Amino acid sequence: MNLTLNDGRTMPQLGLGTWQIADAQAAAVVRQGLDIGYRLIDTAAIYGNERGVGDGFKTSDAWITTKLWNNRQGDPEAALDESLALLGLDAVDLYLIHWPSPALENYVDAWRALVALRDAGKTRSIGVSNFFPEHIDAIVAATGVTPAVNQIELHPHFQQREARAYHEAHGIVTQSWSPIGQGKGLLDDERITHIAAKHARSAAQVVIAWHLAHGLSVIPKASGREHLTDNFAAQDWTLDADDMAAIDAMDSPDGRLGADPRTSPYI
Repeated sequence: MNLTLNDGRTMPQLGLGTWQIADAQAAAVVRQGLDIGYRLIDTAAIYGNERGVGDGFKTSDAWITTKLWNNRQGDPEAALDESLALLGLDAVDLYLIHWPSPALENYVDAWRALVALRDAGKTRSIGVSNFFPEHIDAIVAATGVTPAVNQIELHPHFQQREARAYHEAHGIVTQSWSPIGQGKGLLDDERITHIAAKHARSAAQVVIAWHLAHGLSVIPKASGREHLTDNFAAQDWTLDADDMAAIDAMDSPDGRLGADPRTSPYI
């Protein structure tokens, strides 16, 4: 399954996240993922595993996303060149500003640099991560270029409906990080396990299928073949209307698990 971006390119809807996968392990995990059928691999400079990820997808046709870390917002071109060298690529498919870090007062200039990097062919598409609407409004006002993707924390306990509505109105693909809630209670939630038992599916497949049904791009992390295979199989079926309504009702204002872009150390 693919999603069409606002720059006209298509991106796989389901991908493999590599956060917290060590560089030494990343190549094997990526190769396993590609063998299973994954075609989107998500990494970032701060993950410290770009070399391993690059070793894993050599000679493949995978879509590769990496990200600009906060302390490099003043020099995105050099940062991307370093990532490309580690990945073994001339260009990535998608380059994201990892956090807006508004206190640094660099994210608008960083976005200008990403536009130039796209125009120079070093990244084919550009986007952001953890941006609120006001941050996106600022970069669009400065450049006239709307991000293709905003990657945000999103799972049934924290559904980000306001952000999703904003993205839809502006033609931005919402990509979910920590889509299965980092395993912290979500996969054991009786509302999820009930649906899983009803369909003879895993809890993770239920949650991933919910993301897919909402048109979200989703990048669950998995480091073993069993979990990689299980997550990928979420594409093979669909939830019914009652299932979707039950999961939609799980949203909580206190459901955020990761850092808040407005108050976290990353600002």
